[in-house]
Amino acid sequence: MSDLDTARLLPWRTPEGKPAYLISDGTGRVSRLADTVEAVQLDMAGDLLDHVADLLDDHRTTPAQLRFVLARMSEALTDVRRIAVSRGARP
Repeated sequence: MSDLDTARLLPWRTPEGKPAYLISDGTGRVSRLADTVEAVQLDMAGDLLDHVADLLDDHRTTPAQLRFVLARMSEALTDVRRIAVSRGARP
């Protein structure tokens, strides 16, 4: 580990469900993959927000649809929070 290496919280978990970290200078293949995954997660969260707005505007939306979209929102918010924590910890 060099002076330029940092620990990065990755946007996925280990097979055991624990947070995954990468020790790197931020220029390697896994870092670029993590950047790509984070970008996709953020884009998907934005798309989900648009969908939620449509559901909330539609008076025909069912309770089952709302429960489903709330579950997806919880997943997306978990991803976005992990990204924020990771980026906040980086120099």
